[in-house]
Amino acid sequence: MFENKLICIVDDDVSVRDSLSLMLGLKGYDCRTYESAESFLSSLPNRPACIILDLKMTGMNGLELQNRLLSLKTPVQIIFLTAFADVQVMREAFLGNAVDFLEKPFVLEQLLESINRSFQNLSATTENIQQNQKLSLLTPREKEVFDVLSQGKSHREIGELLKISPRTVEVHKARVMEKLGIKTLADLLRLSVKS
Repeated sequence: MFENKLICIVDDDVSVRDSLSLMLGLKGYDCRTYESAESFLSSLPNRPACIILDLKMTGMNGLELQNRLLSLKTPVQIIFLTAFADVQVMREAFLGNAVDFLEKPFVLEQLLESINRSFQNLSATTENIQQNQKLSLLTPREKEVFDVLSQGKSHREIGELLKISPRTVEVHKARVMEKLGIKTLADLLRLSVKS
C-alpha cells in the first residue's frame, strides 16, 4: 500500500540514528532522522509512518511524544527502542498502542518484524479511515438501506420495513453502491462486516 515506506527515527544519539538509517535504507525504506521529539513534531510527515522512538531524550521524552501524536490522531505506528526499560513504562507504551518495545542492543530481525507489523497496522488503519469517509457520504436513508441490505433482506422486505417502494429501495441501493465505489452485493456485504 505504501510505495516508499517511511520510517522516522527519533533518537538523541546520532550514532543510533545514523546506523538505523543506513541499515533500514539498505532494506529499501525511506528513512528520516530526528534528534528530538520537538524536531519531529516541527516537521510531521504528511503520510503514514513507522516511528522508531527512543524513550529517554532531552526535552520531551518518547512517551510524551507518543501521547502527543495520539492526541493529534497522526497516522503512525510506534516502536520504542531503549536501553532503559521497566514494566511500568512498557505497559504505558502498549496502552498508547505501541507496536513493540525493544531493548538496546536489539536484534535486527526482531526490529524488521516489528516494522513489518507496523506497516500492516497502518494499512488496515488507512483502509478503515477510507471506509468511514465513504460511509459518511451516505444520506440517513441510504445508510438505513445499507444497514438492512447488509442483513440479507430483499428489496420487497426492505421496502416494507422502511415504508418505501421496492423501486425506491433499488434507487437507494444504486446510490449507496455508487458512493461507496462498489459493484456487487458481495462487496457491499464485505464492507458492512468491516464497518
